[in-house]
This record gives sequence, structure tokens and C-alpha cells, in this order.
Amino acid sequence: MDVRAVNERVIAQLRAGGPVEGMHRERLVLLTTTGRRTGRPRTTPMMFHRDGDRLLVVASNIGAPRHPDWYLNLVADPHVTVEVGDEPGGARPAVARPLEGAERERVWEMLKATYPFFAEHEARTTRTIPVVALERP
Repeated sequence: MDVRAVNERVIAQLRAGGPVEGMHRERLVLLTTTGRRTGRPRTTPMMFHRDGDRLLVVASNIGAPRHPDWYLNLVADPHVTVEVGDEPGGARPAVARPLEGAERERVWEMLKATYPFFAEHEARTTRTIPVVALERP
């Protein structure tokens, strides 16, 4: 499977406002980070969980041994842009904050209970899977 081609299709479908093939539009966010090496914008579609005014995203990388590039990008520069599939108005700025300590553990346990596939991702890797809060500045 060509992940880049799938991501491009999902981005186009989400921005077009119609259904997103094989996904739940209302659960998708387009996260745009700044490439840590290139300085160019990088947009990645992903699932989110709404937690009050903030959005939570998980850098599980499907249990791969390394963090996804989007996560490494936001660690280098936490100023991001988000486009939520079910919200009008297009892109808005946000600040990405990886959760730590007790807050991360509490939220991670809730996310695994809500979305059991995250527990499967965790079982595939030895790294701690980051949970990131996307907050309005």
C-alpha cells in the first residue's frame, strides 16, 4: 500500500467536504506540521479524540519501533495547523503539547479503553507511544 497516495486521497476528500472513502469524516483531523529538516509544511490525516476544547492525537505509528515523522516535526516546532473534518471554517492554528507523566497515563488508559486497537499498537513496540494535545493558542 502506498501510504503517501492514500494520505493525498484522504486530504483531498476531506477538504472537498464529501465522504472520505473507508473512514469516518467526523473523526479525522488534518495536522500540518513544519518539516524539521525541510522547513516545508507537511500535512498528515489522522484520527483524533475530542477532549473538551483540545484534540488528542496518538503517535502510535501502528506499533512501529520509531515515532512517526509528524510527531518528530511537532516536537521540533509545536506550532501547527489543524483542519477538523466536521468543523466549518477550514484550518486554524494550534499548539501541540505531548502529554507527560500522570496526565499521559490517565489519558492513554482512557484512549486504549475507548479504542482497543491502541493497546494492540502498544503491544507491538517497546517505545512509549506519545499522546499529543492540540490546543488553541
